[in-house]
Formats: sequence, structure tokens, C-alpha cells
Amino acid sequence: MLRVRCLALIFAILSASCAEPPSKEMNQAQGAIDAARSAGADRFAATELTAAIDALERSEDAVAAGDYRQALSHAIDSRERAQAAAKMAVEGRADARGQAERAIAEVATLLSRAQAQLRNPDLARRNDKSIRRVRATVGHAEKMLQDSRAALKTEDYPGVTKALNGAAAQLQAALTEIDAVGSSRPAPRRR
Repeated sequence: MLRVRCLALIFAILSASCAEPPSKEMNQAQGAIDAARSAGADRFAATELTAAIDALERSEDAVAAGDYRQALSHAIDSRERAQAAAKMAVEGRADARGQAERAIAEVATLLSRAQAQLRNPDLARRNDKSIRRVRATVGHAEKMLQDSRAALKTEDYPGVTKALNGAAAQLQAALTEIDAVGSSRPAPRRR
């Protein structure tokens, strides 16, 4: 008889604890989702953010069905996923920025080298087709670098990649061409 009373008491306590919708936990989950969005999770942790939103929706559906225990479980899951999404977004943003800055630095270094070599007096006087092509490549790379820096300022990291598309390879080819032209001396003019 004592055992039955203990079980009844435990059941009553558990039932009472889930007699109300988990509003507090659902509000915490919504706050965590909002914080994740502010951190950029829609761009850098979209899958985890979507999972958090879905879990919150399942929590709301469970409340509507009167299953508050399940609603609580989904609300806690939503909050944890949103917090994970926020963390992933911060890390993803930092990683994307680092990659963008490295790409800009690489192109800026190559561009600087090409510009310095084109200022060489021997090459500066030349106006043959290969040097004109190199100058055009350098000019185009300057524009690409400018566009990429503008994209970096607005945190448009895919825009940085797009703006620099192929710039490093083009400049590397231009430097190779400068070296080839510089090593070949023009034929002496006949008098």
C-alpha cells in the first residue's frame, strides 16, 4: 500500500510539472534563434539554424496538441541547436573573413611585384604585344582588387572570391611573361 501511494505521489508531481506549456523554454529558444540570426547563422550555419526553427515549430505544435512534455523537449532542443548555430556562425564568419583577407593579400602581393617589374626601365620603354598584354592584365587586376576590398568592407565574403576570380593565376602568368620578355633582349637595330 505504501508503494502504491509513493508511485501515485511521483506520478502527481510529474503530471503537475508538465501541466502548463513550457513558455519560458520556448521564449528562450526564440531568443537563441534571434541571436543566431544576428550572428549570421542564416549565412554561415543555415542547416543548424533551420533545425532550431523546425524544433521550435514542433514545440508549438506539441503545445497545440496538449503534449507539454514533448513541447518542452522540442523547446530545449531548439534552444541548444540555435546556440550551436550561433557558435558555428561566429566561427564560419571568422574563417570566411580570413580566407578573403588571404586571397586579397596574395593578389595584392602579386600585383605589387608585377607593377614593380613593369617600372623597370628596360621594360618601361618596350611597347610590344606581350608587354601591352601584361599591362592590361595588371590594370584588370587592380580593378579586381579594388572590387574585392569593397566586398570585404561589407562582409560579402563570396563577393571577394567572385571579384578575385582568377586574378592570382592571371598575375602569375603575367609575371612569367615579364620574366620571359625581360630575359630576351630585343634584337639590336640595324643602321
